[in-house]
Amino acid sequence: MTTGPLDHDAVAAEIRHAVEAPATRVVVVGGGVSGLVVARECARPGFAVTVLEASGRVGGSVAPLELAGLTLDAGAESFATRGGHVAALLEDLDLTEEIVTPNPAGAWVRNGSRTVPLPKAGLLGIPSSPLAADVVAAIGWGGAVRAYLDRLMPVLKIGQEHSLGTLVRKRMGAKVLDELVAPVVTGVYSANPDELDVDVVAPGLNAALTRLGSLSGAVGDLRASAKAGSAVQGLRGGMWRLPAALADDICARGGVIRTDASVVAVEPWVAPDPEELAAVAVEEALAGLDEDAAADAATPPEAAADERPARWTLRLADGSTLDADVVVVTAPADAALALIPGFDDDLAELAALDWPAASSVELVTLVLSDDRVGAAPVGTGVLVADSETSGVGAKAMTHSSAKWAWVAEAAGPGRHVVRLSYGRAGRAAETLALSDAELRERAVADAAALLNIPLAASDVSAFARTPWTNALPYATVGQRERIQRVRDEVENIEGVEVTGSWLTGTGLASVIPDARRVAERARGLRWKALTDDLER
Repeated sequence: MTTGPLDHDAVAAEIRHAVEAPATRVVVVGGGVSGLVVARECARPGFAVTVLEASGRVGGSVAPLELAGLTLDAGAESFATRGGHVAALLEDLDLTEEIVTPNPAGAWVRNGSRTVPLPKAGLLGIPSSPLAADVVAAIGWGGAVRAYLDRLMPVLKIGQEHSLGTLVRKRMGAKVLDELVAPVVTGVYSANPDELDVDVVAPGLNAALTRLGSLSGAVGDLRASAKAGSAVQGLRGGMWRLPAALADDICARGGVIRTDASVVAVEPWVAPDPEELAAVAVEEALAGLDEDAAADAATPPEAAADERPARWTLRLADGSTLDADVVVVTAPADAALALIPGFDDDLAELAALDWPAASSVELVTLVLSDDRVGAAPVGTGVLVADSETSGVGAKAMTHSSAKWAWVAEAAGPGRHVVRLSYGRAGRAAETLALSDAELRERAVADAAALLNIPLAASDVSAFARTPWTNALPYATVGQRERIQRVRDEVENIEGVEVTGSWLTGTGLASVIPDARRVAERARGLRWKALTDDLER
């Protein structure tokens, strides 16, 4: 920059030029909640935002289900309250008054043929008071006494245990691991406890164990430091209302959402060749396809000279292309890892990392007309410790009309909604191969066993199945390092950002704050470019 007296008129002119510069083109690949949050945060003056979603709708795993005159959640039905991130977004969207709290009765757990309340004073199923009455009721005196030995056992490897399963097994024994911890974490993380990283699923637990000398004491300490109130909340009418509100707000801010728009490749932008443009124009004119082209065919190079440069070109499955200054990839892991090498050849190594096997889950929703379902609920649902010993194929059942007052109200007298989850860690749900009739029969039998009610097929007034496939376990041992490598490598490439549940962990409380941070960086690229122009 030149030195000397400041020319205020010149500076004002530069600022006007910067403000009037063409909008930064931000393309978000993936229309799940993370993609919608990024798009909403970027859809403001100075940015032209486009969301490209491969499927026919936005929202990802937060989706509506129309069944028997009800609109229910086909995927996520609640959000974790930690951090306040989801509540803050809901406030921005004027949905605060719609936030609801579930029935505090809590879940039960099925061990073999027994269904008992899940002990309340715990963390991921790990009890803070091993000899408490609800712990004894769940795993028996033998299991409870073995768990209590944790209080007498020295901490030999301070802060060194990485596997949650190994830690619990060593400190509290197999009963606590298999009958309390496994059903909880399998439902939450779709992974075996032995594969889960303690520092990811329970931050601070290792440090508290070192400080207090017992696992149960560490759990009690973490619970005591947590904020009071429900750990989860939902939305009246269903969590699907969140992505619907985000999409409406994006469009109101001038953003564009395109569904059925699958991106097959991303590559560095290359300026069109004027001679090639001229040849195409002449060819079209001669073919009579464009009357205006006949008049302009002699001078297409001038039009090409005005072509606006970009950083990236996205190629879609329908053959069309879209230019972008910033690309934010929020698609699931398999799609994201397939696209990322297009930004830089060196990123191809990321797809070759030792990623864990993806899991598939299938949800079955039943509307039941047996009044006994409402008369003797088993808490708000049941977690299944072991499918083989329990004789139940589902890994969990949510009694939705017992958990959420709005569901019970919408269903009306005499109708009850339950939802069963199928699919264990690291493999596809076996139910995916079943016909609707076969799956319905299995789900009714499982619901009958878990509710302890002899249900008949005639008690089912509606049935729906919703498969969710290729979910990459986030919290497995070693996954943090792989994720960090992806972030570090992508961060080195200007005009590219990446986020999504495979990088942040499932759950809106993890997805939303990361998406907002990514959007902030994406917006910062515009101001960096403008300040660079001013300095020049």
